[in-house]
Amino acid sequence: MITLEHVSKTYKVSKRNAGFSSACKALFRREYEYIHALSDVSFTIQDGEMVGYIGPNGAGKSSTIKILSGILIPDSGTCLINGIVPWKNRISHTRGIGVVFGQRTQLWWDVPVIDSYELLKEIYQINTHTYRRNLERLTDMLDLSGLLKTPARQLSLGQRMRCEIAASLLHNPRILFLDEPTIGLDAVSKLAVREFILQLNKEQNTTVILTTHDMQDIEALTNRVILIGKGQILLDGRLEDILLHGSSAEESLAEFYRSHGI
Repeated sequence: MITLEHVSKTYKVSKRNAGFSSACKALFRREYEYIHALSDVSFTIQDGEMVGYIGPNGAGKSSTIKILSGILIPDSGTCLINGIVPWKNRISHTRGIGVVFGQRTQLWWDVPVIDSYELLKEIYQINTHTYRRNLERLTDMLDLSGLLKTPARQLSLGQRMRCEIAASLLHNPRILFLDEPTIGLDAVSKLAVREFILQLNKEQNTTVILTTHDMQDIEALTNRVILIGKGQILLDGRLEDILLHGSSAEESLAEFYRSHGI
């Protein structure tokens, strides 16, 4: 279970005007701006839930995922994931989570995909039997048999994303964070990824937190959405709660943003 209570996070960002003179002044006197990425954010996610975590750019989604992953420490508030504080017990915490970032990779760029998997096996200390069983299952479910011997740099975006998802699941995580997992994918690849995620949740009761701007992903995969804007939770419920009659999900969401001054 994931529990986030009254979490806040503020960034201190230096600012200056363009030009050499401004750069010189900044050496002696810097101006700073404080950005409130998260303000009193609270929610609870039960085991096996599939939740869409959505919001406009800069809303605080990535900061939340980084706190849940143990990468960031909040300024205030508490976070417990399966009884663990993520940033205090990072090693034990990371054994129970998988993370897929659509615009970042955990595969080594110049070596065959299977070599990256072998290295992840050692990093997560997966026993050989479990590793082979999971690799065989993921290879079959994600159709990776023709990709494992190919360097990551030579894969198409859709092929690489399927390999990324498999890499995040080799160690049997109970929770999967998906950040834009279908970004840039064609229709066939999107459908394949969605079907796999649904199957994974059904068969292994994996908790899935999906961050995306693609409302078709949200409609296909989740039955609950948490909508964040300007660092605050604006909605925690069903997507139907914001849908307008006769409008698409994207149009309804845009109108919801406008009504909240976002």
